[in-house]
Amino acid sequence: MAAESSRLQSEDRSPATYAAFAGTCLIWGSTFLAIRFGTESVPPVWGATIRLAIASILCFFVMRATGGSFPRGSALRAAFVFGALNLGVNFVFLYWGEQTVPSGTAAVLYATIPITSGLFSAMLRVHPLNRIQLISAVIGLSGVALIFSGELQMGAPAPALAAVFTGATLASFSTVLVKKAPPQSTWALNSFGAAVGACVCLVGSLVLGEPRQWPQGAAGWWPILYLAVLGNVGAYGLFGWLITKWKVTSASVSALIIPVLAVILGAIVKGEAPPGATYAGAALVLVGVSVGLFGGRKPAPAPAP
Repeated sequence: MAAESSRLQSEDRSPATYAAFAGTCLIWGSTFLAIRFGTESVPPVWGATIRLAIASILCFFVMRATGGSFPRGSALRAAFVFGALNLGVNFVFLYWGEQTVPSGTAAVLYATIPITSGLFSAMLRVHPLNRIQLISAVIGLSGVALIFSGELQMGAPAPALAAVFTGATLASFSTVLVKKAPPQSTWALNSFGAAVGACVCLVGSLVLGEPRQWPQGAAGWWPILYLAVLGNVGAYGLFGWLITKWKVTSASVSALIIPVLAVILGAIVKGEAPPGATYAGAALVLVGVSVGLFGGRKPAPAPAP
């Protein structure tokens, strides 16, 4: 029995798991930059519509290949809300906001998702709010306020910053709603959700009065295909496999690495140079996420001899 307990507590630290972790971080860390490139070639929300339509089809084929099926009942309702908020309204705000908000700053604002998820989990009575989560929220949201202050001083439009942060907050809210629903296939959730999200983005594109022509050439298509294939399918597949090999808390370290990668990539590729207050705010956000992820962990008991 002791040997079995020790085996369950161990993690697979093979090169394959490290490669999956690195791949997940690199893909999700680069998605914000890819979105920024996409907004330069295709009207932003229209580009999100095309991306989600392609992602829905790809996830559908993966779902069928893995024996999954579309949810029903309360699971279907949760999937609809997930698609409408997480992949719909969220993407409208993010894509529209990234026309003027640096990709690295957008990634840092999205790093608050673990923090706001804890708050929403308490509000919806999924998990109680403990002292560690409250401290995490105070630190992280203080960092968001500092980011807003720094970016506004540099002339960043307040509506765009608010849109990106609101999108991230809606994404965390929808994820908590999914946790309240019956379990369902990840690929079914993303296939159905992406289809719903594409419809929401199409409405958003119409409201914004965007021209809706097909992307032209490599400059128009590569960000969309990169985000649909690697962002919506590849990274989700890698992360889903990784959490079968690692503890969720270990895999969640990616929440700290992704915004750092995004800031570095934005600086190298696009020459983004956020003000000092943004870097200070980003540090506070990452500290808040770290406290939320690891502040309440207790050391595992030593296995019996």
